[in-house]
Amino acid sequence: MSPRGVAIEGLRERLFAAAERVLARDGAAALTSRAVTEEAGCSKGVLHTHFTGLDEFVADLVLHRFAEAAGLSEDLPARAGAGSVEENLTDVASAVLSLDPGLVGLAVTRPAAAQRVREAWAGGAPGFAAIQDAIGRYLRAEQELGRVAVPLDVETVALALVGTLHHLLMTGSPDAGPESHAHVGRLVRALIRTE
Repeated sequence: MSPRGVAIEGLRERLFAAAERVLARDGAAALTSRAVTEEAGCSKGVLHTHFTGLDEFVADLVLHRFAEAAGLSEDLPARAGAGSVEENLTDVASAVLSLDPGLVGLAVTRPAAAQRVREAWAGGAPGFAAIQDAIGRYLRAEQELGRVAVPLDVETVALALVGTLHHLLMTGSPDAGPESHAHVGRLVRALIRTE
């Protein structure tokens, strides 16, 4: 247990990781401020010292994890011409599908957290829109290189892929990973024509 009044390095990430362990092990109903701080090995009040409450904490956790996934898609356009188009798209999809469906579902079931996430995304926080944009830019770059057919409507493909990822996250379970990845692989092959 961390002593009171001592700054804890990497506290946010430590609390976020603890919350994800609680969710994975015990489910959404078990996620409380106390459960998170106990799992993180912190004093009981530390979560409320840094967040106004559990809703803000959950929203920030969701936004943080989506920013990480979106960050992995940022370099996608620079990968044009390297590897296969299918592999590059499925790599980004895998990063998004690595998010815990329980966490995403939790944010939706907590109205204040859901509102905070929606407002942050509307204000430009990285999320599905950033991933969709990166996929569209990547596919346009691949069109310029001749690796993707020119008549392909890249914006629609990007929307279809991100929409599928959204659906799989919202309806999936933590053990649905292999099945979700298989769905994405089939979708990518159906949407694009590569060399």
